[in-house]
Formats: sequence, structure tokens, C-alpha cells
Amino acid sequence: MTLQLAGTPLPVVGRARMYVCGITPYDTTHLGHAATFVWTDVCARVLEASGVHVEVCRNVTDVDDDILRQAAKLGVDYRVLGTEQTYRFEEDMRALRVRTPTFEPRSRDYIEEVIALTRGLLERGAAYEREGNVFFKAARIEPFLADLGMSREEAIELAAQRGGRPEDETKDDPLDVPLWQASPPQDPMEAPEPSWPSPWGPGRPGWHAECSAMAMSLLGSSLDVHGGGEDLKFPHHVYEAAQAEALSGVQPFARAWMHIGMVRYEGQKMAKSVGNLVYVHDLIERWEPEAVRLHLVARSWADPWDFAEDDLQATSARLERIWAAASKPGNDEVATTAALAALETDLDVPVALDIAESAGGQAMRRIGALLGIL
Repeated sequence: MTLQLAGTPLPVVGRARMYVCGITPYDTTHLGHAATFVWTDVCARVLEASGVHVEVCRNVTDVDDDILRQAAKLGVDYRVLGTEQTYRFEEDMRALRVRTPTFEPRSRDYIEEVIALTRGLLERGAAYEREGNVFFKAARIEPFLADLGMSREEAIELAAQRGGRPEDETKDDPLDVPLWQASPPQDPMEAPEPSWPSPWGPGRPGWHAECSAMAMSLLGSSLDVHGGGEDLKFPHHVYEAAQAEALSGVQPFARAWMHIGMVRYEGQKMAKSVGNLVYVHDLIERWEPEAVRLHLVARSWADPWDFAEDDLQATSARLERIWAAASKPGNDEVATTAALAALETDLDVPVALDIAESAGGQAMRRIGALLGIL
């Protein structure tokens, strides 16, 4: 079988490696998070349907500025906050029938791997050390910016919005990013930041380096599919890929990317900073979890879309029709083959569902299982 993603054929023989950028566990799972994890779960199921062994690595970024700020605000240890929120996230994923990944690494368990990545990039001339920090050189991302059609000025603006600190005068270039961050001076009245020893002094990993190190440690120097929200395309995925390629020399780092379209609510991107979050645990108290899952995937995975809870009424009604169609006898092999072909063509769920629902029986049971709604 050859799955197509974003129009690009992805031939796979025997084994597929998928890395999915997971949560920073400082808050409860919202619908935007869920869209990414449900869609990548569907992708893995479709690959497996052809006999491919799929290894999924979905990380937990539990050492990060966001979780440290939230833990300090709540007056709790960042590890306690991370553990609590990761548990709640996993409960939401179970309810949505997202399968447990093969690997679920946590950043704090991969410090030595980040140090090894950093040391290797220094040896290759792709990084430099300054005042206990080690920075990845922005020159390495220029080909990626060209592919995105993004100017340097646009990149700096986005980096500023997403925690890249282009104003940091410690760096040679505003677009250089930390592989290793030196521990700041500690205020004795505040809880200390987490810190680990390194060849460059005490500190902690940079965000992008965490994912590069975890992905390479568990899946190797190249991935078949890399998933994550569309908002991670830059800077996170650009730096993650550039770091991995600079270290290993293997290109591309990811053969295919799944950048899941943003979920908007009340006209704006669903985000904690905007304050317009719709939480999964609230929705599944009012609606069947399978209806929420169906609502997330009954569209193109790459397109942004607007969520309105009233629309779940129509989705719930369709789910009842799908369940009824699946209960019918019959095995229309032509319909089953056509529906599977739709899923193999950029995960075209709307077409696959229309074919399977019309045929009913085995076709609907097969497609419903792949979509995780049966």
C-alpha cells in the first residue's frame, strides 16, 4: 500500500515510524489538542490496515517555560503538575479511543540525550557555547524557510510570538535558539527552576532540542510521518528537523508531515492565551465520545475549521446512522475497496464515510473501525 499525505506518495515497506508532538502538561486537553491526536491515530490505523507495523512516539514536554510558569503560579512542583495533567490527558485520549502510543517519552527523562545531541552539534559546527548556553545556528534553517516561503523578517516576528526570544543579545543571530539553557540566578524566595549538570554548566534543555533528541533516540535518524498542530510548523518543527539533519546528515528528517488544521472557536484560534478553550472532558459529559471523535475527523485534516457545539447534534445523528449501517448484513467488496482507497488518498474521511455508509455492512464496519468510531 502507498498512503498519500498532502498529495505526496508515502511508500512504506514493513515498518512505519511516526512521531507526534504531544502536550505540555500544564492544563487540561482542549479540542485543538484532540484534533491532532485523533487524526494521527487515524493515520496509524490506516497504515496498519495494509499490514505495516507502525511505531508511534508521542512525547510529553514536561520541562518547558509554560509548565514552569504555571507550576510557580499554583505553588506546586512542576513534576506534580505535569503528572496530574498527563493523567487527565490520557483519560481524555482513552475516552476518544486514541490508542496508547508505542513510546511516550517525557522530556525530563531524556536530559542525557539532549546533552549528547548538543555535544554532537557543537562538534559539527552547527552550534556555539556562550555563558553556559549552547545555541543552534540559524543558518541551518535557511533551506526550511525557503521551502515555507517565509522571509527572515516574518520568521523573527513569529519567533517572538512563540517564545524564541529574538531580542536576546547573548545570541549571534536573533533566530539562533537554545539547545541548552544556563540556569538563571536563583531568587531564594522562589522555587528553583529544574536544573541538571552538563559540560557547559547547570541548566536545562531547549524546547526544540527535546523533541529532536527524543525522536532520534526512539525512532532513529529519519521518520516516515511527523504529526503536530499547524501552529508548530514554525518555529518548532523547522528547528527540530534542522537540528536532527545537522547532527545525522540524513535528509529529510521526516518523509511526510501532518500539520493538523487549527480549530477556531468564536472566530479565533482555540488557545489558552486567547481564553476560548473547549475542553474534551466537558464535551464528553454531554456527547458520546465517538460523536466528538467523528466530528473531529469528518473533514480534511489539514484545513482549519470553526467549532460550534450545536453542530454536534447533526454529527450525533449521523453516528446513529453509521452504527445502523454497520449492523446490516452484507459484504460489498467493491465498496470496501473504494472506501479504503479514499482513506489511502490523503485520509479522505468524508468520501470514505459516504461510500461505506451507503453500502453498509462489512464496508461500514471496516471503515468505522479504522476511524475509531465502532
